Amino acid sequence: MKVPSLKTHSTLAAPGTATPDGWTPKSWKSRPIVQAPAYADTAALEAAADKLGVLPPLVTSWEIERLRSELADASLGRRFVLQAGDCAETFNECTPGYVTNKLKILLQMSLLLTDGIKRPIVRVGRIAGQYAKPRSSPMETINGKTLLSYYGDLINGPHFNEAERAPDPQRLLLSYYHSAMTLNFVRSLIDGGFADLHHPEYWDLNFLDKAGLTPDLRAAYLQRVNSIGNAIEVMEIIAGQPIDKVSSVDFYTSHEGLSLPYESALTRKVPRRAGYYNLGCHLPWIGERTRQLDGAHIEFFRGIRNPVGVKIGPKTTPEELLATANAIDPEREPGRLVLICRFGQGKPKTVLPPLVDAMRKANRQPVWICDPMHGNTVSTSTGKKTRHVDAIQSELIDTIEIHESLQSILGGIHLELTAENVTECLGGASGLKETDLDIAYQSLCDPRLNYEQAMETAFLVARKMEA
Repeated sequence: MKVPSLKTHSTLAAPGTATPDGWTPKSWKSRPIVQAPAYADTAALEAAADKLGVLPPLVTSWEIERLRSELADASLGRRFVLQAGDCAETFNECTPGYVTNKLKILLQMSLLLTDGIKRPIVRVGRIAGQYAKPRSSPMETINGKTLLSYYGDLINGPHFNEAERAPDPQRLLLSYYHSAMTLNFVRSLIDGGFADLHHPEYWDLNFLDKAGLTPDLRAAYLQRVNSIGNAIEVMEIIAGQPIDKVSSVDFYTSHEGLSLPYESALTRKVPRRAGYYNLGCHLPWIGERTRQLDGAHIEFFRGIRNPVGVKIGPKTTPEELLATANAIDPEREPGRLVLICRFGQGKPKTVLPPLVDAMRKANRQPVWICDPMHGNTVSTSTGKKTRHVDAIQSELIDTIEIHESLQSILGGIHLELTAENVTECLGGASGLKETDLDIAYQSLCDPRLNYEQAMETAFLVARKMEA
């Protein structure tokens, strides 16, 4: 795909430096808040937040600024963002094997995308902090008993009893510790090299033999895998050493900033930089359910120096989007505003064009990211949440085509996935059916693409956006 010419960063406002008027890391407390279960012991909550406030940061301000620069490039079509990972991490899954597999699939997908669209990939994991999730209903009833819904391990536990479902302030500290361990291991893996993961001959591509793929698609996928393998081999021959010794991998973390006691406790000033940074992750985002203009989440996010993601759904109006952009990014800073669109199959055709037009007329260049997962969640006849791969891929294709037709830039994709062999989403080359869901349905929140479905989707995007 030919990238349309766009204005350069020099035509946009210079990055802001000052903290917004009236803002502090705790000014959100004066605003109405949603998706915030009440803690019985507020003194214990304050004590946990105070403890978090003196612990070492999980990420650094220079990493955050580097990501902001790369996101600015993505908004202009010079890079492409792959933001992906679990719907919600759990403490139990903070294990070497699980973390390695999550990193593996992100690196493999990024190679596929690089080969297809010929842009550097910005790798952003839903990892090392994605421990909280908003819920459509605050309460859950089972067999006549009603308890608080499970909001993620950062807030309460998944088991259906009073002790587990009560919000526990100590979970804020546990989330920090598990995030720190995960991030430390990820950095060690990257620094130690991933030679075997870079080589397609070691990838698990059994889905290429599944009946759900046409011969033409199978041939196209195999050709792309061979292309990647040949390119890596040439690089290694030229360098005279394995690929992991000559190429570094940048990796960033992201999570929904749902729990403001946790986020604000990790927000602080750093030496020789103006303003406040949320040092709990590189790219926090505001969810569709918590982006009220007068609400606590917008108030908190408007003051931090991180790039900020904002989830926008099919009911978002141009006026609402512009008001949100003005609140979060009043100075139009390159790489600051990331719009994560979660519309649903068939809806981008009517919803996306007026939003793109409104941002363009306002002289804004956000990073447009397609989240084809959250608008395509359905329930089976037995009440189990699932998503269909066809719907996910259909929304991706429509979004790519719409941006191309509008001479706009799709800057990335946002997927919920796992490298494990789960059976949570329907369809794909394996042809998972509703009766297959119980085989390995492991998610405690939303359904995720498994390894085969995720790789198949990456192949699709690489082919559709091929340069």
